Amino acid sequence: MPKMVLLAEFLSINSNVLNTFTKKAELTVEVEEKDVTNYASLGWKEVLGGLKSAELSCEFLQDFAASQLDAIMWPLLGTVVPFEVRADQGAASTANPKYTGNILINGWNPITGSVGDEATVSLGFPTSGAVTRGTT
Repeated sequence: MPKMVLLAEFLSINSNVLNTFTKKAELTVEVEEKDVTNYASLGWKEVLGGLKSAELSCEFLQDFAASQLDAIMWPLLGTVVPFEVRADQGAASTANPKYTGNILINGWNPITGSVGDEATVSLGFPTSGAVTRGTT
């Protein structure tokens, strides 16, 4: 059984490669559950898939320097922008598929943490439209 340790995830938001800031990138995709149970179901619940949705959750190491993370993300607040995420920074392939789509930058927490903590930003961005899986 193949095993993998995430060592070099790839993350791009609005064509900005953010690998040097990213501690975690997690894409979750869900399908709404619609109950279509009726009397012919003989006491068993029946469901169909409804609307799909996804979220790109990220944890970044904050950087306020000119043209770094905060300067990249702050102007995107409130906009829908493209993203790409891969398990490895290598080229997309059958062994390293890329997931792409658009996300709404619906929040930004520029300053968080306690005394002695590393300066991080953790947020989840909802997708807008389809998420696609590609191998090229």
